[in-house]
Amino acid sequence: MTTEMGDLWVFGYGSLMWRPGFAFTERVKATLPGYVRRFCLDSITYRGTPDYPGLVLALDAAAGQSCGGVAFRVPAAERADTHQYLRDRELDTYAYVERFLPLSLDTGQTVSALCYVMDQTNQQYRGGLNLAQQAEVIATARGPAGTNVEYLEKTVDQLGALGIDDPEMLEVRDLVATFLQRKSA
Repeated sequence: MTTEMGDLWVFGYGSLMWRPGFAFTERVKATLPGYVRRFCLDSITYRGTPDYPGLVLALDAAAGQSCGGVAFRVPAAERADTHQYLRDRELDTYAYVERFLPLSLDTGQTVSALCYVMDQTNQQYRGGLNLAQQAEVIATARGPAGTNVEYLEKTVDQLGALGIDDPEMLEVRDLVATFLQRKSA
């Protein structure tokens, strides 16, 4: 567990935005430079299975770009427990790397936030898929936590509620809808 003191800031860009699973005292829109939100991680435990992986979002390194999301402030008294909860949740297959990165809050403040970024050397990394390929996987995958489509829809809904513009996410959503329409016809 972390030995740092003080409040813990956590960056949410996917399911953490709509299902953090931990107590927090503040929730603020934030931007992480140098990364983008991308469906580039095979999900074999939540939104897919080892035999038929789904795709979930990861922070994928992208120089000159940024990712909008939510920063959660966790009180110092809950820091160690929250950090351990997040390690258990996010590092289940070790596809993410845990980093403390500078995060720009919409309040103008910059904080060091706990972020889980994609390990591009991990065998679950699927960074080479185009949006249509991503949509096909998402449209058909299902795992213990539910369908991949549900994960996509909840994330897009949360981005809309926050006023975060992510054209790639909207395009994937539209491609999934088109794929499902064709499949049912």
